[in-house]
Amino acid sequence: MDETPDPRDIHVSVMLERCVELLSPAIDHDGAVMIDATLGLGGHTEAFLERFPSLTVVGLDRDLEAIDLASQRLRRFGDRFEAVHTVYDGIVDAAASLGHDTVDGVLFDLGVSSLQLDRVERGFSYSKDAPLDMRMDATSELTAETVIADYDEGELRRIFLDYGEEKLAARYARAIVRARAKAPIRRSGELVAIIQEATPVAVQRAGHPAKRVFQALRIEVNHELEVLETAIPRAIDLLRVGGRIAVMSFQSLEDRIVKRALAAKATSTAPAGLPVELPEHRPQLKLLTRGAELADEEERARNPRSIPVRLRAAERIRGNT
Repeated sequence: MDETPDPRDIHVSVMLERCVELLSPAIDHDGAVMIDATLGLGGHTEAFLERFPSLTVVGLDRDLEAIDLASQRLRRFGDRFEAVHTVYDGIVDAAASLGHDTVDGVLFDLGVSSLQLDRVERGFSYSKDAPLDMRMDATSELTAETVIADYDEGELRRIFLDYGEEKLAARYARAIVRARAKAPIRRSGELVAIIQEATPVAVQRAGHPAKRVFQALRIEVNHELEVLETAIPRAIDLLRVGGRIAVMSFQSLEDRIVKRALAAKATSTAPAGLPVELPEHRPQLKLLTRGAELADEEERARNPRSIPVRLRAAERIRGNT
């Protein structure tokens, strides 16, 4: 009996219709190429391939299990779907390896995938006991267990504060260092217990105290923010004139990076006081969303994982000079 899970049963694509609406003017033509920079279980890619019969989609993911499941799901599209095992800051090299110097559309669906959240053994969830792993790419070396075991108190405090925006970062870092001196911390349940014990009762009533710490560890293990800061400008440079990019973020740190990257390319670089704006100073992008768009109330009620999403999009209006 085949026990391979059906991706449709474990993942619901977020803001799918809006993403299609934003990207369709750029990809609805013969020979169009789009990159799904965060393939996951292939839900967005499947919808685009179904609706645009002349479209080819290149799917990128650092998670080999996700690539395997998505490839099975998308096998019926033949060579219109191409998968590449890479982190999304490798977007230019991935496209070039398949013969694409420019593309018509790029989609980013950031954050941790349903596959990673729902597989207990991956260690992403603070609500389920598992080994402290948190690697999106199981072939990489750094794990959450290593971070907890090897980082000094100052380094732990920094990542909890910078990547988790955790107000009790210093308290949690201190508690972890004290606890690991007595015994190794190898499981998520052990870490949660340490955090809960270090959290004032009044704070615990406001939500799970481990949420931000686990977010910070996941970002550190996978270098998510450094990768994103590199990936968005590279994706923009890969777009042809008239091409479009859409990015869904699920926490404020990601959205801030995306906002800055898009705004920088949508702003004139002409020096103040210059009487005529030279072509090389004109914006490269036109923003397609006013600020960050949210999922509508119906989707938020139907799919709780859409609640934190922030969607931004832009169109390439000028090439490199």
